[in-house]
Amino acid sequence: MKRVLLLFSFSVFILSAFSQETTSKTDTLRKDALNVFMDASDYIRKEIPFVNYVRDIKDAGVYIISTTQRTGSGGLEFSYFLVGQNENAGMSDTLTFVTSPDETQDERRIKEVRTLKMGLMRYVAKTPLSKYMNINFTEPLSETVSTDKWNSWVYKASVYGYLNGQQSYKSTYMNGNLSANHITKDWKINLSARYNYSIDQYDTDDGLIKSKNNSKSLNSLIVKSISEHWSYGGSAYLGSSIYSNLDMAVKIMPGIEYDLFPYSESTRRQLRLLYTVGYSFANYTDSTIYNKTKEGHFQHAFSIAYQVVQKWGSIDVSFDYSNYLHDWSKNNLSLYGFMDLRIAKGLSVNFGGNISLIHDQLGLVKGGATTQEVLLRVKELETQFQYFTSFGFTYTFGSIYNNVVNPRFGNSGSGGMSISFN
Repeated sequence: MKRVLLLFSFSVFILSAFSQETTSKTDTLRKDALNVFMDASDYIRKEIPFVNYVRDIKDAGVYIISTTQRTGSGGLEFSYFLVGQNENAGMSDTLTFVTSPDETQDERRIKEVRTLKMGLMRYVAKTPLSKYMNINFTEPLSETVSTDKWNSWVYKASVYGYLNGQQSYKSTYMNGNLSANHITKDWKINLSARYNYSIDQYDTDDGLIKSKNNSKSLNSLIVKSISEHWSYGGSAYLGSSIYSNLDMAVKIMPGIEYDLFPYSESTRRQLRLLYTVGYSFANYTDSTIYNKTKEGHFQHAFSIAYQVVQKWGSIDVSFDYSNYLHDWSKNNLSLYGFMDLRIAKGLSVNFGGNISLIHDQLGLVKGGATTQEVLLRVKELETQFQYFTSFGFTYTFGSIYNNVVNPRFGNSGSGGMSISFN
């Protein structure tokens, strides 16, 4: 019995010593690893374990800003901007990858990890962990490239609907969409057709109440690139809407746009100035408050949009103004803005909203709306303004390293504290 206990104690001692040695080695590697600041998912943290995902940007040897924008095929283009600092000051890289609209989430995140690994390699190469890296190329290169038989045109059709109800309430909704898009460096063409139908039915003590909405539209946008800063084109609309009292509406708006920054930098920063002028015609379902059953007017619109993504946060601001040329008092002015700012270590704030001053509701139904129509919002109601706002802040503190992923019980549990008001 004593021999068994001695043998067991010796085995425990050997395993403990080996474990301490292994832990010491991995801990040393962890301390020598590249410090990275980015908004990383659990999947990224698990698939790229050879860096430290630090909590504060000042502790990072490289910080990564990511942006996405829609491609002509309906997929997404992901861009990653790697900027070195501290021991990697002066180094910077930009990497992109594109997903198709039919790719699954797993396929997208595999591409994301592969792209990030390639981008991080020249930074990891400066750390002691570089000797443990192994890079492989798995596919033979083709000597030719197949041609695109669709010539960059992408077509999409979708139908969506639902039925919802209970004893005193029923709801039916249906939506159909057709689109054709042609996106190249020189041209942007978007064509779409939409149909929406909905009906809500309420069984109350005062009887049956029905709310019905129906709208149809054809939209087109054609834009031609002139240079890295200029483009021109126009949009056209044909449609009808019960909600907006439109039996038929036509609107044609050609215009020209200037971007202070090159369009090639659009994922990082934009300052676009757009001016459009055109003609709109409306044939109303019911007489309007101006005693019109149909009318047509020239109008123009001007907009400024500013977007920037930097290590300190992001800003998205736009200003839009339009008016009818026959009566400049019939105008619409709107301002939208959203900011997400990192103001101190572990502390970030975000706030935003939009406000519109509305004086161009030419199609309002004469006689106003009934109480039911107001509550059910089946008619466009007269208003001189509308607004929306939100704000919040986040404060995080604790260890600057957050590499461990633990999915147990479905919570990632990253620690710290988060407070937000919306």
